[in-house]
Amino acid sequence: MRESTLERRLVREVERIGGKAPKWVSPGNRGVLDRLVILPNGRTVYVEMKAPGKPLKPLQEKWAKTLRKLGHSVYKIDSNAGIDQFIAEVSQGEV
Repeated sequence: MRESTLERRLVREVERIGGKAPKWVSPGNRGVLDRLVILPNGRTVYVEMKAPGKPLKPLQEKWAKTLRKLGHSVYKIDSNAGIDQFIAEVSQGEV
């Protein structure tokens, strides 16, 4: 399955639960994660979408580590099952 197909599904599922999942682009900051997921009740989560089985690149790993150190939730999603798990967790407020 292609990363773009998974990414479109993630956006649809996030919108279905009342959130937004815009593409995160930060000029001058290579390696930022793909999506800034904005959820109801003031919750924000960062998501990197990957093709099945593909790892994060070193700059993406660095960003994920930095964001986690700052107290943010970071997810790497590479499958439909991963999307389902993500939606279940953020819907229950586990983020």
